[in-house]
Amino acid sequence: MTIRYGAAPLLVLLALTGCTSEEPATVQVADVRRAPVTEVVEAPATIGARASATLRSPAQGTIAKLHVRDGDRVRKGQIVARIRSPQAEDQLRQARQASETARPARFSAPAVSLPSLDTRAFDRKVARHFARAREEAGKVEDKRTRRQLLNAIDLARTQHQAQTRALASITTQLNRSVSGLMTGVTSGLTSSMASLQAASRSQARAAVKVAERTVKSLTVKAPFAGVVTLGRVSGGGGVPGGVGSLLGQLPGGGGGQQLPSLPAGGSAQSTPVAAGVPVSPGDAIVTVTDVSELTLDADVDETDVLLVREGVQAEVELDAVPGATYEATVTGIGVTPMEGTTGGVSYPVRLRLGAGAFDDGSEAPTPKPGMSAVARLTVRESPSAVSAPASAIVSSGRESVVWAVRNGVAERRVVKLGAQGDAVVEVLSGLSVGERIVVRGADSVRQGQSLP
Repeated sequence: MTIRYGAAPLLVLLALTGCTSEEPATVQVADVRRAPVTEVVEAPATIGARASATLRSPAQGTIAKLHVRDGDRVRKGQIVARIRSPQAEDQLRQARQASETARPARFSAPAVSLPSLDTRAFDRKVARHFARAREEAGKVEDKRTRRQLLNAIDLARTQHQAQTRALASITTQLNRSVSGLMTGVTSGLTSSMASLQAASRSQARAAVKVAERTVKSLTVKAPFAGVVTLGRVSGGGGVPGGVGSLLGQLPGGGGGQQLPSLPAGGSAQSTPVAAGVPVSPGDAIVTVTDVSELTLDADVDETDVLLVREGVQAEVELDAVPGATYEATVTGIGVTPMEGTTGGVSYPVRLRLGAGAFDDGSEAPTPKPGMSAVARLTVRESPSAVSAPASAIVSSGRESVVWAVRNGVAERRVVKLGAQGDAVVEVLSGLSVGERIVVRGADSVRQGQSLP
């Protein structure tokens, strides 16, 4: 929403009474003069803190000691609570034991080869048969027949020896092939087993780190200086878990699942945090709020947000502090649109909130985060502008038009506007100081109409 503010028009209004019938009685003219013009954008806003963090229980347990009370100021790193959790300590012990047992193991595939052929006994037996055959062939009286028999026996013996050597060669080649194949298989299996073992060891070490981090978080510390607000817890009573629950927190281990909203056997009622109160994972122990610097989160309408720049000054009023005005400065402009209930779009604008004062000059109290406010941002300002009353501007399509009085008749002028206040607007071009323009009844004026 844009609210226009401007100084009272420094114009000499001339009521046209007693004019001719051609001049409407409602038409008034005035001189163009210089005047300060301020354009202000108004937006609803909420007071925020510089930072806020809710510290939650990392495990099921009991509040062993609470070191703070509501409203206490704490410094960064200060212990605010201690939680006793036998479950978390047991998980750490189990995780360390699992890590110790995850040692690398050797893997070797069994050797596979064809049995070597020992043909010496067989060769001796065959040699005896060949010798006997030669002996019997030598007894043949016919020389020609005897020679043929001896030649046939020698040929058979030579063929037998060649076959024996060929069989031995084939066996050797097969053994080499089998050996090469088994070497490749063994290498692949060894590499796979090594990778699996490495992954197992890595997961075991990660489980130890998660458990150690959980146990360390049982000592709850303030992440920054601020004011403490005690939380409310569900009352504990969840289902305990072992190392498997730790692995569930690791990547790929189901850590994306949300904790149940109610523990087993619990109730929907919450309990204020105090020593001895049981807690469940995710229960809010305390909230630390840094109020050293307050901010203002404003929702600026899409029709106005392009006028807002970093460094723009604003005045802020709070429902909780009637009559007080606070200073603020724009520090950031968001780009993510937010759809309103009426269908319009607004954009977040962050401001740094300064001191406040009442109308009598007395100091206003410091607001608290969450309070509602209205911010009035000064988006454009001209201390001495060629100005015209807002009532003098007539919209004509995309043009802004005024009716100037020249030689007693109406003359249409297209003007370019700058800062636009509530009652007065800045005219960047199209008019000069001292010119007379229609400031009332401009909608009824026509080109060439007689005017004083």
